[in-house]
Amino acid sequence: MSATIALLSDDDVARLIEQAGALARSAKKIGIIASGVAAQRSNRDAGHAGLAQKRGYRNPVSLVQDLTGSTRADAARAVRLGESLLDSTPPASAPPASCDEPPTAPALDPWHAPLGRALITGTVSSAQHDAILRGLGEPPALDPEAIVCSCATEPCVCVAAATATVHEAWSLAAEQLIDESLHRTVDELRHTARVVRDQLDPEGAEQRYLARWQARSFRIWTDQTGTHRGSLVFDDDGAAWIRAITETALRPRRGGPRFVDPDEKKRAQRLVDDPRTNDQLMYDLIIDVLRSGSLADADSVFGTRQAGVRVVTVTAASPADSGSTGRVAITAHFEDSGAVMPVWAAAQRTCTTGSIDVTVDRDGNPLYLGRESRLFSPKQRLALALRDGGCRWTGCDRPAHYCESQHIDHYVEDEGHTDIDRGILLCRFHHMNLHHGGWRITRSGLGDFLLHAPDRTDPIVLRPRLHLKYAWEHIEPPPKRFRAAAA
Repeated sequence: MSATIALLSDDDVARLIEQAGALARSAKKIGIIASGVAAQRSNRDAGHAGLAQKRGYRNPVSLVQDLTGSTRADAARAVRLGESLLDSTPPASAPPASCDEPPTAPALDPWHAPLGRALITGTVSSAQHDAILRGLGEPPALDPEAIVCSCATEPCVCVAAATATVHEAWSLAAEQLIDESLHRTVDELRHTARVVRDQLDPEGAEQRYLARWQARSFRIWTDQTGTHRGSLVFDDDGAAWIRAITETALRPRRGGPRFVDPDEKKRAQRLVDDPRTNDQLMYDLIIDVLRSGSLADADSVFGTRQAGVRVVTVTAASPADSGSTGRVAITAHFEDSGAVMPVWAAAQRTCTTGSIDVTVDRDGNPLYLGRESRLFSPKQRLALALRDGGCRWTGCDRPAHYCESQHIDHYVEDEGHTDIDRGILLCRFHHMNLHHGGWRITRSGLGDFLLHAPDRTDPIVLRPRLHLKYAWEHIEPPPKRFRAAAA
């Protein structure tokens, strides 16, 4: 078989991989539903008469793991997804005698019912389903303050008002992420689902933020061989800071942007040629930073760009009845990851590090900051990072500080300008691939960036990070006094 496949053309190989993936998804779907049925028949009430127990397994996960030869994690996911699919059609509850008497159970489908339907129809894969389901998590449990009944049809449907509102919000978020699943990676769906959950449930987001802060710890011990080992549990801010330190220092080793300054080029090349592994370099870096503290020679460690964590705070005009003419913070998130942080925590950082004001529209397009110089300015780079969130190439997860600013109009031949409306962030690999592979990028006004491949007629839409769509949705349109985007 391998010899036959080796004779296929490039297009046939790609088509074969696609078809094999479709068959695998169909088979996995059947296995997931069967795993859910096995879990239902192996519940605690069944006791030793349960399906798994009768066959000598402690639980349905062990049964699925043994029958499929998968890992325990994969088996647990199959059971979890199967149970959610079967839960999408709950048994009907007895109708109330009147609208004054609520039913014993809410007459609502589970909020994740759209996910189950999408999996059954093949709109999403099992991995996408699991990413969205676990990312959004369960809606917060609210005490019913009022009962809302509808008797327009028989029988009456009565649910708690708060429960109905939360249920609708989570269900709508699931539907939106299902729509995005056609052109988003599983990792991006999982990450965005967590961001959306935190925006839908700000009180829960703050509790989770504080819980991670309370869980922070550092432990060091010596094992039986005399090797000194350590374990770190980070809070959100600490993790962002450590990532900024290590990624800034090791960027040349990890495909970061190229340097223009000759001294920086030499330093980057020395780092690339260093015989130490990345893990060893990270260890030496952290020890150097700890040892030197505030007296560390930052230039020798990080070069011209210092390590730092940027936090984005989205603001809106103060309510008319507040008596204030200023602006109030709505949400805040880390620039690189998009992870939500409490507004008060962002304000606390602003007091010590300052802030830069950038106005964007609902699509994240910054104000016109055109320049006649060849290179993008630091403020323009900041605006591009806010709008793009990282490399815009489809499926790339490189954050903004790993990217280079690309002019979609050639600067010399096409008399291109260094305007943010005509610039885009690309990682080093995709930037070089664009120039050397015959690709090109176009944009009409403030519309989508379109990637044109050399061997296809239909362009590929280059979308910004999905979590930014939700970050900018509350922003007012920019005032008319601002200049229009370059054509």
